[in-house]
Amino acid sequence: MAIVVNLDVMLAKRKVKLKELSEIVGVSTVNLSILKQGKVKAIRFSTLNAICKALNCQPGDILEYVE
Repeated sequence: MAIVVNLDVMLAKRKVKLKELSEIVGVSTVNLSILKQGKVKAIRFSTLNAICKALNCQPGDILEYVE
């Protein structure tokens, strides 16, 4: 797929663990882990919004298009 998920990069930059993000965002650790691995086919804007708010970043910091 041409969309790369950089959630692990943002977690490392913000020094936030996946479990912490899960608690803040209200999404299960399993679902965030699947997102982090880039194995998802879709993400809700509300989830993306909550992740960006929690990590103080832009959607483009998490999602990247690579040919």
